[in-house]
Formats: sequence, structure tokens, C-alpha cells
Amino acid sequence: MPLLTLVALPFLGSLIAALLPANARNAESSLAGVIALVCAVQAALYFPEIAAGGVIRQELEWLPSLGLNFTLRMDGFAWMFSMLVLGIGALVVLYARYYMSPADPVPRFFAFLLAFMGAMSGVVLSGNLIQIALFWELTSLFSFLLIGYWHHRRDARRGARMALTVTGAGGLCLMAGLLVLGHIVGSYDLDTVLAAGAQVRSHPLYATALVLILLGAFSKSAQFPFHFWLPHAMAAPTPVSAYLHSATMVKAGVFLLARLWPVLSGTDEWFWIVTGTGLITLLLGGFCAIFQNDLKGVLAYSTISHLGLITTLLGLNSPMAAVAAVFHIINHATFKASLFMAVGIVDHETGTRDMQRLSGLRRYMPVTATLTMVAGAAMAGVPLLNGFISKEMFFSEAVFLTAEPWFDQLLPAAAVIAGVFSVAYSLRFTVDVFFGPNTCSELPRQPHEPPHWMRVPVELLVLACLVVGTVPQWSISAVLNSAAAPVVGGTLPAFDLAVWHGFNVPLQMSLVAMLGGIALYWVLRKPIASGRIRQTPLFGHLNGKRLFRTLMALCSAGARHAVRLLGTQRMQPQMALLMLVTVLAAVLPFWLRVNPPGAWWVGDRQPLTFSPTFALLWAVGIAAAFGAAWQAKYHRLTALALMSVAGLVTVITFAWFSAPDLALTQLSVEAVTTVLFMLGLRWLPKRLEEHVDRQSLAKRIKARARRSRDLLVALAAGSGMAVLSYAMMTRPFPQSISPFFLERAIPEGGGANVVNVMLVDFRGFDTLGEITVLGTVALTVYALLRRFRPAPESVILPSQQQAVPADLKTDLVNAQTAADTAHGYLLVPAVLMRLLLPIAAVIAVYFFMRGHNEPGGGFVAGLVLSTAFIVQYIVSGTQWVEAHMHLAPQRWIAAGLLVASATGLGSLWFGYPFLTTHMFHLDLPVLGKIHVASALFYDIGVFTLVVGSTLLILTALGHQSVRGRRQPARDTEGDH
Repeated sequence: MPLLTLVALPFLGSLIAALLPANARNAESSLAGVIALVCAVQAALYFPEIAAGGVIRQELEWLPSLGLNFTLRMDGFAWMFSMLVLGIGALVVLYARYYMSPADPVPRFFAFLLAFMGAMSGVVLSGNLIQIALFWELTSLFSFLLIGYWHHRRDARRGARMALTVTGAGGLCLMAGLLVLGHIVGSYDLDTVLAAGAQVRSHPLYATALVLILLGAFSKSAQFPFHFWLPHAMAAPTPVSAYLHSATMVKAGVFLLARLWPVLSGTDEWFWIVTGTGLITLLLGGFCAIFQNDLKGVLAYSTISHLGLITTLLGLNSPMAAVAAVFHIINHATFKASLFMAVGIVDHETGTRDMQRLSGLRRYMPVTATLTMVAGAAMAGVPLLNGFISKEMFFSEAVFLTAEPWFDQLLPAAAVIAGVFSVAYSLRFTVDVFFGPNTCSELPRQPHEPPHWMRVPVELLVLACLVVGTVPQWSISAVLNSAAAPVVGGTLPAFDLAVWHGFNVPLQMSLVAMLGGIALYWVLRKPIASGRIRQTPLFGHLNGKRLFRTLMALCSAGARHAVRLLGTQRMQPQMALLMLVTVLAAVLPFWLRVNPPGAWWVGDRQPLTFSPTFALLWAVGIAAAFGAAWQAKYHRLTALALMSVAGLVTVITFAWFSAPDLALTQLSVEAVTTVLFMLGLRWLPKRLEEHVDRQSLAKRIKARARRSRDLLVALAAGSGMAVLSYAMMTRPFPQSISPFFLERAIPEGGGANVVNVMLVDFRGFDTLGEITVLGTVALTVYALLRRFRPAPESVILPSQQQAVPADLKTDLVNAQTAADTAHGYLLVPAVLMRLLLPIAAVIAVYFFMRGHNEPGGGFVAGLVLSTAFIVQYIVSGTQWVEAHMHLAPQRWIAAGLLVASATGLGSLWFGYPFLTTHMFHLDLPVLGKIHVASALFYDIGVFTLVVGSTLLILTALGHQSVRGRRQPARDTEGDH
């Protein structure tokens, strides 16, 4: 089976789970469990090839000309992480089946969980830097949905927003860093990047790439100073915490550090930044964990501490330390996932996670207590458990490090102190909860053992801790060798996973840490239990959550201040400001870089012969444009007509210069936008010249100054575009790209219409993005207007109501009533306009079918058919059209995107790059042999989406116009 299955199958399962009924908890959990288990078994079957040093690579050509292909790559390190993601994912699904309440929206939970599993698999298996960044952001998005799953709780909503803000901002930094890294190497392919370590480290942009990538990794793995988001993510359901914070999301940061270790490590910058950050996080997380009273809070801060340990190991620039980091990634995932599940069992069976209320549970939950104590001992680094071996490796690297003399002394001491903290919070986690006096009678629920299958995942993970801790050579040696070899560059250092290495310095450090941890626990036990210590000493006021909220409040206040300073609810100042900024941004490069300043706008290309006819045409267009600007003050409908004249002059200009496709498109757009403006004019107040004449002199001067300002801005923008166009057209282009498309349109695109072939073939990816944006805009307009209710149409602005005489108001109301009555006499034109629809449909089909070889295409055809539909709305009313035609524009948009995307993916199915055109001939009974290109189906998607988007926008506006004219404002839903 291809590697793609490991990524695609969870996403497919997510879609299926979302469609299952809410009461089918067994079906949803079975679906998620089977998918996770099938993917885990498939990944496990790759181990023989991986253990032999092989790298499994599968590539789908996406944009080969840009070096961006969809590449999946599995080496030993990616295999190890895949097994953690999929294996622990399968156990979490089994556990969640019994943890989640039937009252919870379980389909949503398993849909989000499977989608996150697919995104994490994508991060692990990606063989392209840009692809890593894409899946990285998907993990942030789906973790936000999982953390905020219980969105009715304020702490869940705030924790989800905090996690998304921090990790999302880090993801943007990571994206920038990966782009810089790809620029340095000259390729985004991961194999090429991993082989270019010396080139990257010697490049001037190395520090820039390093800092940006580390910001992304540190924010994701909750490293100082970004550690504060992880404890607040504990508002998620416990299965989510067990999955995200043991094996997946928080491990993504250290995964990236280890993945790029051969490229970025080995420098002083790497050593001091990574080691320093990891060491601070190691100590800070361990210290804070001791004073937590929430069981999940203890595990959250202990996770931060252990992630700091892994980061510290990766920062030491030592191959042996990197091996230890990989080993601790495995060990931490096993004992931390089991501890999170144990906490969920305690919470599920007692109704609380408060350690000050829990005591003596060993009497009621002996099996759970035993499992928790073994996993807690592994977290503390007790001998004969897996955590002890990787901790010993950390102590060994700390002792034998050679750096600055003061740091050589600091690191072993910090390692021992961190060990003391881990023993202390592990004792609090186990002894305080399962031993001591019996307080179970005061708990919300009477404690008892959970269902057997809810405990099975914990048992399997604890068994792994025992097996790895007692027989590491037999159980984990082969896996560790395969996983660590790609991290250190292929050649492993010599190391031994034996349990006993003699009474050496690392063992002595372990004994000191254990004894010191027991002593620290004993000293702090009573003060914490009695409540005398209510918050973390030294760091109680240094609250990351408070700092985050303060920063967000400052950003919001700054945004509000900027809005008050620069913003306005009036559109004219907004448009004027945007145009001024655009003009300045366009002028500035020429002003700074061109010498002399005026040398850029006059070219030496021989001008064409002067044409009086063309000059007269443009004189008409210029006059219409000025007339539209002038009439906008007095009569908007006249201004709209003059704008259409200027648009038609542009249409004729395109045709004049042999661009019929552009002319057709412009003509269709003119028709649609004219209707759009007419619908928008319904909302504007009618102008009252009598009222305007009565305005004060100051107001009239202010209005004239505003119009003069707008005129100057328009002249500056228009003149600038005219000068820039002149500068371009007066220059020769010896290396024009036109021959490329002209020569390849028929043999490679299968069409003689070069413009259409470019849109649906050569630049089909751009077109896909454009129609996606068009559909998004249409849905956004619909979403905004479905809740907007304009007031009944007024003849004046509300602020002007008091200033207009009552008799003038009455005359205007009577005029509007007469206009509404006149609408009833349009019966005969309405019947005639309904006959326009089949004619327009035939014209649209004609333009569509000829578009690949003659002027036309899906976009023009879609606009023609949309215009015909809109005319039906105008002459017949929205109620008649929707009752008789059932257009459903949203479905047209969805169908268009689906057809266009399926056409592109079809080429991948046959082994060609995305959106590759294929040509074939069909022998039809009546028509005979016809030439067909696969771009035809892509154009069908464009056509369908254009029709749906245009209809959705214009009919939404039409609904509002009808509401605003004939019925009072109200706030209800479902009118569409």
C-alpha cells in the first residue's frame, strides 16, 4: 500500500465520521479505531525495509516547474514517529469510546481526532519543506477544534484560542524560516536539504533561518517563553490531552528540531539558543508541576519539563545526545499517555481531578492505582523502567559535555535539580491520590474500577514501560537504531542500552535526584495539602496567561485607537485613503531607484500610426467617464449609464487590439456589474435638491472640498496608470513569453484559443485559486447579508429626517408608491424577458463549446447565463423565480469546485502532474469523430462556479432590496 494511505485514510475517515448519526457512538469509535489500527499495521510492515537503512519515498507531481511536488518520505525517524502517532492514536480511540459521554457530540469528536491524526502523519511523512508547513498549520487548526471541543465552557474556548494564537503565530515564523532555508539550498526537497548542512551553516542567512524555524518549533513544543499555553489546553477532554500532549502535537516541535538536526546543528548559535531554552524550560516546568493541585495540571507542567529535556539534548551538538533525545521521545510518549488516561479514569469515576479532595483511592481502584504508580515511577526515572535509561543517558551527556567551564558545571547541577523535581511531582501525583486517609465519601461519585476495555490502553502502555526498562536491548534497540540514524546523519555513535553500567557518575546523580526528590516531597507535602502554599512560589505573579491576556488587550486597544484615528464609517474617506496609499506605494520605487527620475517613462519603441477613429472612440470614453463623475452628484442612474458607456469603450478597445476573449469577458462583466449597481442604488437615499439648497454655506464648502479631493486622487491614480502603460507599451520586449504559448497551445493544450488554453491548462492552477476566491467571496456576501435587514427605504438619511419639511416627505412617499404601482404594468415586458432565458442558455452553450478554439470559454458562458437568470429576478421577482426554478447557487459553487479539483486530481491518478491536460477523440453515432481535451471538464467547473457565485451575490442583494422597500426591519433567520 502507498504511503499516501497513512495520510489520506484518516482524513477520509474524518469526513465519514462527521456524517454519522449522533447516537452511533459504537460505529464512530469502531470506524476511528479501525482506521488507526489499519494505518498502524501498514506502517509496522515497513519496518524490515526501514531497519535495513532504506528510505521509502513516493512522489506525486504537483508543480514540478516550481519544484513543489507532493512528496511522502519515510526513514527510520519518520517510521518511529508514525508508529507513535498511529499506535497511540488507536489506543486513544479505544479509551475515548468509554470516556466520552453519550450526551457529547461524538461524531464531531472523532471527526476532529481523525483529521488531526492525518495532519500529524502529514507532518511526519512530508518530504517537502512547504508541505511540512502546510500540515503544520493543519495540526494547529485541528488542535484548536479539539481543545475547544466543549465550547460551552469558557476555559475550553479561551484555552483553544490561546493555543491557536501561539502555535499559529509560530507557524508563520516557521513558514518564513523554511522559505529562507529552501532559498539557501536552492530546493525545498527534504532529501536535498538534509544533504546540504555545510552549505546552510556557512550561509549569511543561516542565523535568520535558524531563529525563524526555532520560533515555530519552540511555540509548538511549549518551550519557554511560549510554555504558558499548554496548561490551559488541559480544558480539552482527557483523550485529547493524552493524544496531543504525549505523542503528537507538542512533539511536533522537537520532531522538527531532530528532523533538521543534520542541517542546523553544530554551531554556537544552535548550542546556546536551543540548549539555553531547553534548560530553562526543563527547570521551570518541573518546579511548577510540584505545586499544581489539578492532576492534569501536574501532567501539563511535567510535559513542559520533559520537552525541555529533549530540547536540551538536541541542543548539545552531540550525536549521542541526539540519540538520547530520540529515545526519550519514545519513552515520554508511553508513560505520559498512560498517565493522562489514568487521570481520565480517576476523573471519570470520582467526578474530580482536585488532588486536595482525592486520597486513598487505592482501596477502591487497586488496578488503576498500580498502573498509575508504575507509569509515575517511569516518569520519575526509577530503575527497571524506560524513563530511567533515557534519564541516565541525559545525565551522562551532561557530565561529559565540553563547552564553557561555567556551563560544564551548571549543566550537571541543573540536570540533578530537574531530576529532584521529577521525583517530587511524581510522588505527589501517586502517593497523595492513592494513599493516605479515605476521603472517598466526600467525592461527587463513589469511586470504582473502570470498564475493562477502558483500562486496556493503560495496561499496554505500562507494559511497554516495563519491557523497555528491563530488557532494552531485546525490545527497543533495533527501533532506536533505525530512528536515531537519520537524525545524526547516518552514522550512529557507539552506545549500550544495558540496564547496569556500574556505579558510575550518572548512577550517582540518579540516586541524588531520587533522594532529593523524596526529601523535597516530604518537606512540601503538608504546606501544599493544608493550602498554605496556594500558588507556585517565585512564579505566582509571573503568570503566562495574564501576560498573554494583557498583550491581547493591548493589541485590541491599539487596533481600536487606529480605527478611531484612521477609520470612518463613510466609504468615501476609506476609498480615498486606500487610493492615496496605493499611489504612494507605486511612486516610491521609481522615485528612489530611477536616475534620472524621468528617464523611465519614455521608451524608444516606434509608435503606431495615429488613428482618428480610435482617438474619437477614446474621446467618447473620456467624456463618458467625466460625465459619470459629474452626474453622480445629481442623478445616479444617469451616472451609471455613462459608466456603462466607458465600459463599452473598453470592450471596443479590446476588440480593436485583437483580444476578443477579453472583449467578451468585459462585456459580460459590464452587464453583471450594472445590475449589481442598480440593486445597490436601492439602498441609497434619494437626493433632495431643495434640502441641499437649504444647507449652510459651511456644509456646501465642505462638500465641494471633499469632491475636489476625490477628483485630485482620481486624477493622480488614473494618470499614474496611463503613464505606466505608456512606459510599458513604448518599450520593445525581445524576450516575450508570447511565442511560448503560441507554439504550445495546440500540441500541448489541444486548443487554438491561446487565452483559454492558458486559463485552463498552462495557468490552470492560478485559475483554480481565482475561482476558489470567487466562490469564497460569494459565500461571504451571502453570510453577511442573510442577517442584515435594511430599514424600510427612506427618501433621506435618518439624520436628515428632522430637517425636511413634512409636505416634502409626503410628496416623496407618494412618488415611491406611484413607482411601485407602475411595476404592475410591466407584465408584457416580463413575459418577453422570460423568453430570453432559453436564448441566453443557447448562447452560453455556444460560447462554452467554442471556447477552446475560438473566443469564448467557461467564464464568459457563466456570466451570460447568470445575466439571464438575474433578468428573471428583476422582472418576475425573487419569489416567482425561487418557486419555479430552484436554482440553489451554493450547490452550483460546490459542484464547480468539485469538478475543477477532480479534473486536476484525475491527472495525478494517471501519474501526471496536477491539472495536466490530456487530449482524445470520440466517435459519436451522429456527430462523428470529435476532438476532446480534459480541460473541457475543468472549464465546466469554472462555468458552474461562475454561475453559482454570481447568482448568490446578486440574489442576496436582490432579497435585501425587496425587504428594504416593502417590509419593516426585523431580525429573523431562514428567509433565504
